[in-house]
Amino acid sequence: MGSFAWGLLGGWLSALMLGSVGAVIAYRRFGRLQQRARQAERLAELGTLTGGLAHEIKNPLSTVQLNLQLLSEDLLAEHPGASRLHSRLHTVQKETGRLRDILDDFLRYAGKMEIERKPVEVNALLEELVDFFTPQAQALRVQLRLRRSTEPLIVRLDERLIKQGILNLMINATQAMPPEGGEIILSARREGAWALIDIMDTGRGIPPESLEKIFDAYYSTKSGGTGLGLAITRRAVEEHGGQISVRSEVGKGTAFTFALPI
Repeated sequence: MGSFAWGLLGGWLSALMLGSVGAVIAYRRFGRLQQRARQAERLAELGTLTGGLAHEIKNPLSTVQLNLQLLSEDLLAEHPGASRLHSRLHTVQKETGRLRDILDDFLRYAGKMEIERKPVEVNALLEELVDFFTPQAQALRVQLRLRRSTEPLIVRLDERLIKQGILNLMINATQAMPPEGGEIILSARREGAWALIDIMDTGRGIPPESLEKIFDAYYSTKSGGTGLGLAITRRAVEEHGGQISVRSEVGKGTAFTFALPI
């Protein structure tokens, strides 16, 4: 067989081998995609089941809360041990209320988040938050400051969700302040195609080992906290096509930044 024929045969065998390798890679990739699709289906089914379970728990829990209230009202002051019974009823009412809050937060986190966008001027949004939160901040010796952007900053967003996310961070900031108080600074600015909202405080700061976990569901350093507030806030920002970041230094304070597409 001539060298030309051997060359053709070698080229044909090489092409066959390359084609076989490509087919194997494609088959494996298809298998991985199928596995991911099945996993996504299972997660979606699990989300539906847990959401339904949370709703089913809330219904009898409401009945329990109502009957506890009625028992508390029906308990006469002259009843032997009335003070002790009132105290125990109050404890149970408080815990059932906390359980209801946990379920509400879970449903907000796990359920479908409906986004109703409309054009919102970010400076005006922050001004409203400052006006609303100032009395509560002053009671805790916290001063609010606002840094407006140098130009109007209009973004299509769900005003309710973004306001709630910023308000959650402001509440967290006041709780992280030392007894002598401090400052919370809200600022708005534009960087290219992004509107940036900063929520900065002069609180105690977040330790590095906690900073990596603060957006995880059910991670909380506060007693009585559900651990879903920051997870819900991050989800709300990401549902807008945005990102949330944080930087912190112990003893100096913390700064969160919302980056929202304009």
